[in-house]
Amino acid sequence: MAIDMMRKDPIMSQLHVTDIGYFPHAHQHYVKREQPIAQYILIYVMDGTGHYWYEDEMGKKQEYQVAANHYFVIPAFAPHAYWTDEDSPWTIYWIHFEGALAKYYANGVSVPQLVKPELYSRISTRTDHFEEIFNVLNHGYTLESLAYASSLLNYYLSSLRYIKQYRSAIQRQDGKEESFDIIEESIHYMKENIEKRLTLKDIADYTGYSASHFTAIFRQSTGNAPLAYFNILKMQYACNLLTNTNMQINQICHKIGFEDCYYFSRIFSKIVGVPPTKYRGSIQNNDIVHH
Repeated sequence: MAIDMMRKDPIMSQLHVTDIGYFPHAHQHYVKREQPIAQYILIYVMDGTGHYWYEDEMGKKQEYQVAANHYFVIPAFAPHAYWTDEDSPWTIYWIHFEGALAKYYANGVSVPQLVKPELYSRISTRTDHFEEIFNVLNHGYTLESLAYASSLLNYYLSSLRYIKQYRSAIQRQDGKEESFDIIEESIHYMKENIEKRLTLKDIADYTGYSASHFTAIFRQSTGNAPLAYFNILKMQYACNLLTNTNMQINQICHKIGFEDCYYFSRIFSKIVGVPPTKYRGSIQNNDIVHH
């Protein structure tokens, strides 16, 4: 019924979500559709590795492997399959979408597209918009909710389709480029990879410094070692999810790149001062949590 409403609406008929989801560390994830569907399927790989194929208009099978920071769109009405790599299971965001504008957003991106984290990449902002679409639809299918989700989808897909403009939009302030030092750049990189398990080498390599030299200057500037600071950012994000979503604690654990929920709880308690369950309970009871 909701899809019928969107197809008939003059605004939403241009572009709308028919299904949306998030699969963290999706072991044994495999989808195959010999009978094609009418929707385009966008899959954004946050972590891990996977594969997909689809049949093009000539009936030829096109097959690809994808890894972290890749996205692709499977064309509508095309037989296809996609699956995770069992040795390195992927974490993915996915959206089924349709409408008069859908083919324009999907054009040219049936092959993997790399969204590489860099100074102005804004990956975390894009992820926030995905979460907002998901949460709006999760709260009900009123006409207003569907219309708002449709508007957000337009922006989300535009941030990928016009990625250069999306990134350059924040580069200038009063006609001048913002200046970022190496510490700000590395912290931005951590935020862009908040759902992943970065090593010290990953972060140091991004800055171009040796691990030892980068650690020294980062600690001098922030008072924390790089990975300790990365965990602080992760726990801040976890606090936001505990406060503003209904996600289970084990889901939040995996979403911020922890495989062991006990270890996550231990790190959360060390940084925030209380376990995740107590933190959420305090928020729900309007208690003040000191952290």
